[in-house]
Amino acid sequence: MDCIFCKIIAGTIPSKKLYEDDRAFAFADIDPKAPVHVLIVPKKHIPSLAEAESGDEALLGHLQLVAKQLAAEHNLSNGYRTVLNSGEEAGQTVFHLHLHLIGGRQMNWPPG
Repeated sequence: MDCIFCKIIAGTIPSKKLYEDDRAFAFADIDPKAPVHVLIVPKKHIPSLAEAESGDEALLGHLQLVAKQLAAEHNLSNGYRTVLNSGEEAGQTVFHLHLHLIGGRQMNWPPG
């Protein structure tokens, strides 16, 4: 497979791993947009949310709970944002579903 995130999960591309279990892998974003910027990816290759299937509900919820745990570990008690871009117009550049955990600074609305 030619997916960069699959290669990171497999360990063939180095990353700053922050979390791993049997369903998810999380690592520091190499181009952070905030003091804390973590990417949380499922180990199952799903290109984007548009390609998720009905059997993926538990996995998608698990990614959010991993984000909650990592937010606590990074002392983001004042707030944080989770973002899941789906498709090019949304800004998705790597087509392996991934959840951004962003925090450590004031967020603005509307985003982007």
